[in-house]
Amino acid sequence: MHTPDTFTVHGVTLHSRFFLGSAGYPSPQVLREALQASGAQVVTVGLRRSHASGADNGFVASVLQAVRERGGQLLPNTAGCRSATEAVALAHMARELYGTHWIKLEVVGDEHTLQPCPWGTLEAATQLVKDGFAVFPYCTDDLVSAQRLVDAGCQVLMPWGAPIGSGQGLLNPWALRTLRARLPDITLVVDAGLGLPSHAAQAMELGFDAVLLNSAVSQAREPIRMARAFAHAVQAGRLGFEAGAMAPQPMAVASTPVTGRPLLIG
Repeated sequence: MHTPDTFTVHGVTLHSRFFLGSAGYPSPQVLREALQASGAQVVTVGLRRSHASGADNGFVASVLQAVRERGGQLLPNTAGCRSATEAVALAHMARELYGTHWIKLEVVGDEHTLQPCPWGTLEAATQLVKDGFAVFPYCTDDLVSAQRLVDAGCQVLMPWGAPIGSGQGLLNPWALRTLRARLPDITLVVDAGLGLPSHAAQAMELGFDAVLLNSAVSQAREPIRMARAFAHAVQAGRLGFEAGAMAPQPMAVASTPVTGRPLLIG
């Protein structure tokens, strides 16, 4: 029998490797049911996006209640920030508002791809670590940038699979595999660009600790069913990684070796 799978992030023990975002759902009720179906314990919420209009239409309240009911962990994010200064200020606001030192750090560097700015992200991460935050930086799959964030004190990295919201899956598995190999002691979470449960399974098969996604569930025709599908895919991918995949071969290898002469039955 397979033992329950747990891992620890910033001192918190988690049994779900599926992190889920809370934006873009058709209603607070669908959001709550999708969170329940996903089994996710870590749920992100965008402070700037949620309060931009002065009202959240019940979505943030639904997230907070669902997280509390599950004994989970809220992960506020700095989505929409364009500078390190802006991201640091928003992180401090989130800590005061939600009572958590966890923060998903996002500093946009390009308006077309929404690619995170490596310099702004590093600057903000360095300051936030000094300020006592548990920083979850959203970054690209570039190894050197990732190493600089680790040097700044980040214990978790969240490299993208593809541009956020694109649903393209893992565009550069080689780079992600390299990150996993070179940063064996860092918690790695594939964040952004996943569109199908198979994308999540692939990330987990590479040895990543978790995946985070939002649009693939919130924009699905049936978000609740899709949340359940991703939950199963994450579990399957993790089991596949733990089991140890066979080595690929350049040519056919008989699964049932036959030696000697063939046996003919008349």
